[in-house]
Amino acid sequence: MSRLSGAVVVVTGSTRGIGRAIAEGCAERGATVVLSSRGEEAVRQAVHDFAAAGRRASGLACDVSRHEDVEALLEHALQYHGRVDVWVNNAGLSVGYRYLDEVSPKELESIVATNVLGTMFGCRLLVPYFREHGGVLLNLAGRGYRGDATPHTAAYAATKAAVASVTRSVAAENRDAPQLHVHMLVPGMVPTAFYEDIVVSPRLEKSRHAVGRALDAFGVSLEEVAEKTVAILDGPAWRGTGRTFSLLRRTRVVAGIARMTLGRTGRRAEGE
Repeated sequence: MSRLSGAVVVVTGSTRGIGRAIAEGCAERGATVVLSSRGEEAVRQAVHDFAAAGRRASGLACDVSRHEDVEALLEHALQYHGRVDVWVNNAGLSVGYRYLDEVSPKELESIVATNVLGTMFGCRLLVPYFREHGGVLLNLAGRGYRGDATPHTAAYAATKAAVASVTRSVAAENRDAPQLHVHMLVPGMVPTAFYEDIVVSPRLEKSRHAVGRALDAFGVSLEEVAEKTVAILDGPAWRGTGRTFSLLRRTRVVAGIARMTLGRTGRRAEGE
């Protein structure tokens, strides 16, 4: 039987994109899912869609940059479903492909509040709960999580490096609680509205096509993200703590580089 069958799974930022795919995958394995996003109407529609598909779900509008909202989401899950078994800190923002000086102070505050504080708030609330009851806390990382230089995505990358640090630190300081499993998921590039709506610096307009080529070469489909994340939550996530699960495998990188190289070669040939 699936470990997720009968489990209660909370996914932040789950009315579309990666969060929605993960929530749907968990529901298909028999989990009851709690959906959330900042928009109330989006949450209502998502819950309706799940119910229409015969899946068990409830939802609550939640801005993860507000601690009281994250706390209310946890209370909702406990009130309506009696417990939480898995919490996925997925909600996140991007400010596009721009030079840092082109990003406004308000945008910087927003991305840090959502990506970093949102993850911290989730950890702060769920660690004590899972220490007592057991469970999995999964934080989504992304580009820059290793702390490497990432030109034109400095703000986003910095927040994901912070998520990685928080995940490892929280896992390390709770190793005395074997029933608490804190991990990080790195999904890679996923062709969602996150990239479709991306803002590109006027100084980098030529790079817009490069983003599309990178998605074609290295992209991980939503279906694959859901399938692999559910497989992780159904087994490996319940063993140990502090693990990094990456969906961007070496074979995919090699194949992607080959596709991009062949694509450039083909374009040069056409122009000759």
